[in-house]
Amino acid sequence: MLVLFNKPYGVLSQFTNDGGRWKTLAEFIDIPNVYAAGRLDADSEGLLALTDNGALQAAIAGARSTLTKTYWAQVEGVATEQQVSQLLRGVRLNDGNAHATSCTLLGGIDEPWPRDPPIRVRKSVADSWIELTLDEGRNRQVRRMTAAVGLPTLRLIRVAIGPWRVGGLTPGKCRMIEDDAAFAAFQRLSLPLQGGG
Repeated sequence: MLVLFNKPYGVLSQFTNDGGRWKTLAEFIDIPNVYAAGRLDADSEGLLALTDNGALQAAIAGARSTLTKTYWAQVEGVATEQQVSQLLRGVRLNDGNAHATSCTLLGGIDEPWPRDPPIRVRKSVADSWIELTLDEGRNRQVRRMTAAVGLPTLRLIRVAIGPWRVGGLTPGKCRMIEDDAAFAAFQRLSLPLQGGG
C-alpha cells in the first residue's frame, strides 16, 4: 500500500520522537507497518509517501531512484529569470553541484494553505514563489540551492512526487493507493522498479 500524506509544518517524517520538540507521523497516521519513503524536514511541508512495500520504497526513495520531486519555494526577494536559469544550469553546493530538472517563476499565486506558525514577514523585503523539480534528494537541497542564487527559502512545500500530487489533500490528511495502482503509475512513467512490481 502507498500512503500519500500532506505533512504539516513542524512534523517529523518518522513515527518516533527523539526529543519532544516536534510532532511525529504517529499523531496523524494510524496505519500499521508503513514507513516514510524519503523524508521532508520538520520545517518543510507537503507530500510525503509512506509504504509497507519494499519495491515501492526503493522506487520512490532508493539510492538508484530517479523519481522526480516538485517543490514550491517561497523565497525572500523577487526571483528573476536569471536566477531560474542559474538553478537549471546548476549551482555549487558543499557536497557537489546540483541543478533543477525544471524551474519556473510562480507569479501572483496565493499560498496553498495557511502555515502555522506563519512565515516571518519583513515589510521592507518582498518575497516570491518558484517551482523546482529535482531528480535527487540531498539534505536540505532546495534550501541550499535557492540560497546559492541569493534567494533564501522562507517556506518550502513539496507538491508532487513523480505522478502523485498533493492536490486537494489538506494538511494532516492522507489518501491510500493500492500497490497495483502505484506500480501501474511507475510503468506509465517508464521507470524501473528494483525488487519486484
